Amino acid sequence: MKVSASDRPWDRLACDVLAIPVRSGKPLEGLQPLDDALGGWLRDAVALDHFEGKRDTVLQVLTHGRLPTARVLLVGTGAAEDLAEASRRAAAAAARQAQALRAKRLGIWPGAFPPTPEVAAALVEGALLGAYRYTRYKPDPTPSLESVEVVGVRGAAAAVRRARVLAEATYFARDLVNGPPNEVTPASLARIARQLGRQEGLRVQVFGPPQLRRMGAGAILAVGAGSRQPPQMIVLDYRPPRARKTYVVVGKGVTFDAGGLNIKSHEGMETMKADMAGAAAVLACLRALPALGIPHRVVGVVGAVENLLGEAAFKPGDVVRALDRQTIEITNTDAEGRVVLADCLAYARRYRPDAVVDLATLTGAAIVALGYHAAAILGNDRDLVRSLVEAGQRAGERLWELPLYEEFVEAMRGEVAQWKNSGGRYGGAQKGAAFLRAFVGPHPWAHLDIAGVAFLDKQEGQAPHLPKGATGFGVRTLLRWLAEG
Repeated sequence: MKVSASDRPWDRLACDVLAIPVRSGKPLEGLQPLDDALGGWLRDAVALDHFEGKRDTVLQVLTHGRLPTARVLLVGTGAAEDLAEASRRAAAAAARQAQALRAKRLGIWPGAFPPTPEVAAALVEGALLGAYRYTRYKPDPTPSLESVEVVGVRGAAAAVRRARVLAEATYFARDLVNGPPNEVTPASLARIARQLGRQEGLRVQVFGPPQLRRMGAGAILAVGAGSRQPPQMIVLDYRPPRARKTYVVVGKGVTFDAGGLNIKSHEGMETMKADMAGAAAVLACLRALPALGIPHRVVGVVGAVENLLGEAAFKPGDVVRALDRQTIEITNTDAEGRVVLADCLAYARRYRPDAVVDLATLTGAAIVALGYHAAAILGNDRDLVRSLVEAGQRAGERLWELPLYEEFVEAMRGEVAQWKNSGGRYGGAQKGAAFLRAFVGPHPWAHLDIAGVAFLDKQEGQAPHLPKGATGFGVRTLLRWLAEG
């Protein structure tokens, strides 16, 4: 899709749909010239439909040849207290409506919003995210948008380019998570990583079972033992000249999770192809780093594995030894993600990183606590957690900190091994993070539990830029954090 921004006047733009974000209670603010051009139709339509500009609501007005565009859309933003997020949501709603109208060219005019590069970038980012559709296996007869142009803004070209990179990285993660698990396997994630290495100039290493055994990575090997798909630890290394800092981002890549011998219910298993959303976010992040010119060394570590029920599957009561030689008692084979991440986090320590961030669809407890509208964040460093929460706010991806009390750590100590992988029902998100903390070492670390926000069973009630299915949550937060850190 072609995206651009220019200082072209709104009444000179030839497009199929011209969208304008408007504030609640002020749907005609700054739009008198537009209403005049339409002979008062805009004001009449607002009154007739009782349009107030509430968030995510859309009012369509036909121009009947009075403008170079066929339709005008007023898109409500509510109070628009967060200007960037309001712009993203409005542009996403406009893009979805434009596609429903079979439009190909979408124009967006900020209207009463400040005509700044930041607003233009948010509008482009939102339009691209809202226009996303996964159609690989089911062609959609509805034409896709071909272009988005933001008008009435000067000097926004660089900001729009960055917005496009962020949106395309999110597309990449969404496509991976939406892909069927018979195709998105540990081996295919390794192939994709190698392709990214060639395309983006990243160093890529893939450790299969022989290498993992030599390394002593017994945790990831145990989780993958029940599947014919061999587990893989995938490492991608972005190393720009004169890198200022070294960061490691770690992703849980369980490409399908049946729960192992502690098998999931039918309802719990339906969306378990999405259990690799953390890995998808990490791969998407590494893919975008060169285009954004991130000045830091960034290492991505992905633990890719299937958790199935084969004859060699790990069992409750087993004791496995992680890469750093710590022992883990398996008390629940459906708490496998943290076991995989134990080896990945231990591996990350060899880079002596300035910070480690992991993303994982780790616990249903995070969904119980926060629903489908925020991810949980926990960590051992206040400044790191705060910087990620702030990056999430700028990205429109909510992170809510949960406490990591020492009592949660004690709950994860094993009876016959140093640690156990499940510590009971209550405080499950915190206990999962407490387990992970044991394998991090002395480095600043934050854990993002994205279980409730990585994959949505329905779009209703969500922001317009979040589709049904994979959301790509975490990609834009990571990239903003790395760019600003």
